[in-house]
Amino acid sequence: MTRYANAETLRQWLDRLAQEADLIAPRDVEGHVLYRPIRSGAEVLLEYERPELSAKEFLFPSTEVILRIEQRGKEVALEEVLPDRRQVVFGLRPCDAHGLAAIDALFLNQDPTDAYYRHRRERTTLVGIACTQMWDGCFCTSMGGGPADPTHLDVLIRAAEDGVYILQPVTPKGVAVLEGLPPVEVRGEPRPVEEYNPPVPVMPTEKWRTLFDNQRLWMRHGERCLSCRICTYVCPTCRCYDVVDRVVDVRPGRVLTERIRVWDACTSPNYRRVAGGHNPRPTNWERLRNRFMCKFCYYPEDFGPLGCVGCGRCIVACPVEIDITEVMEDAARV
Repeated sequence: MTRYANAETLRQWLDRLAQEADLIAPRDVEGHVLYRPIRSGAEVLLEYERPELSAKEFLFPSTEVILRIEQRGKEVALEEVLPDRRQVVFGLRPCDAHGLAAIDALFLNQDPTDAYYRHRRERTTLVGIACTQMWDGCFCTSMGGGPADPTHLDVLIRAAEDGVYILQPVTPKGVAVLEGLPPVEVRGEPRPVEEYNPPVPVMPTEKWRTLFDNQRLWMRHGERCLSCRICTYVCPTCRCYDVVDRVVDVRPGRVLTERIRVWDACTSPNYRRVAGGHNPRPTNWERLRNRFMCKFCYYPEDFGPLGCVGCGRCIVACPVEIDITEVMEDAARV
């Protein structure tokens, strides 16, 4: 059932949620809008642009201890590290929820599932706030999403006039999380999206495969690439990772090691380097090509969804102005 709230009751509800679970929400951090843990509703931004980073790090952390290994003499003890608390991600933009659905296709819909991601996903409720405009670089409508798309959320909140918010539960999780919302005698109609960005061509995977050997196309865009990896780190769908062990404590007769999972990036020069030093993607343009082929060919062929949700963060963040939509349009013209 649709619920209504004003800013005051919304913040009261967030205060209660922050006591019952780990609450993640958009917050102003020295002038930057970021999803961050919050302790009260007063810290939460209700009017904000697309956060500069996606919320995937709260389900797929950038650095995550997955196992502790304790060695005492010849005895070895293993301890899995799994968080117990529930978490609510509030204020999620629909494109970020769409990004989590894309990651689900790999981590949850394959056998075996990823135990660490699944553990967090099961304990997470996604409360989204619809966009009232398309931000710089956004092209979510071309990627199958939209500013008010409720598909991958548990609750969708839409802003109305006069400070009213409309809360629409989408899943049983959403119904449950709204039970503590204080009742108010307010009503309203959702504010429309002010404008839409031009559509971007989305080609079938077969067409992308024909472009693999088009060196001219990839060099034209890849010659600027710095391999800085920022595009992959701001992306809500990139999910490559490495696993490393680090010794954290050494005492007589005892060694404690942590096995950690850390984000990796296919645009990194060392990403595919193998023993002996061979690198099958030694140049920037070859790594850029792989990024596009992964998003629009390999990933949808192997797992279903596209590896892009049209959030536009990579466009805004790229220090040399490589524009994913420009490459897509250029590829469609070939």
